[in-house]
Amino acid sequence: MRPSPRLDPFKETIDEWLLGDLEAPPKQRHTVQRILNGLRQECGAEIAYTTVWDYVSHRRREIAEAAGAAPAAGFVIIRHHQPGTDAEVDFGEAWVDLAGERTKCFVFALRLAYSGKAVHRITTSCGQEAFLHGHVHAFRTLGGVPGGHIRYDNLSPAISRVIHKSRSRDEPPPGVRSSASTTR
Repeated sequence: MRPSPRLDPFKETIDEWLLGDLEAPPKQRHTVQRILNGLRQECGAEIAYTTVWDYVSHRRREIAEAAGAAPAAGFVIIRHHQPGTDAEVDFGEAWVDLAGERTKCFVFALRLAYSGKAVHRITTSCGQEAFLHGHVHAFRTLGGVPGGHIRYDNLSPAISRVIHKSRSRDEPPPGVRSSASTTR
């Protein structure tokens, strides 16, 4: 947490509000915006939202732990994708030792969003042909094409330039690595 001299005179007030929140119903607890508004109206404070957010995000946890009211650590698995519908594709660089020599290669990865099952293919080329062959290999390995959306993380091997305000793309010549950039 960064030092904030402007906030120092109000930290005790914020701490009291956060301590009171431990017993308040969820809808009545102080949000950062509610704390900021209270400081401005009741105390005449002129403080930035981010300053209050930085302090509250740390102190809320500390106060809850000190009072023995900290929530138990845990996680919730949320699966909003249907089986076999959505996938994600990434195409990036990797360095491998090939015949005793350090070689730059390219990894195609297609991962199903629901199950997390992934198919990888490594090539020495990053051209569009290798990119498309990666798709064919993944679809054959998986036994079909995902029925929903395929989201792409890194298309620079397949696209050299995105033409601004257009769906047009310039494709690099085969075997040439490019960086996808927006033309303005």
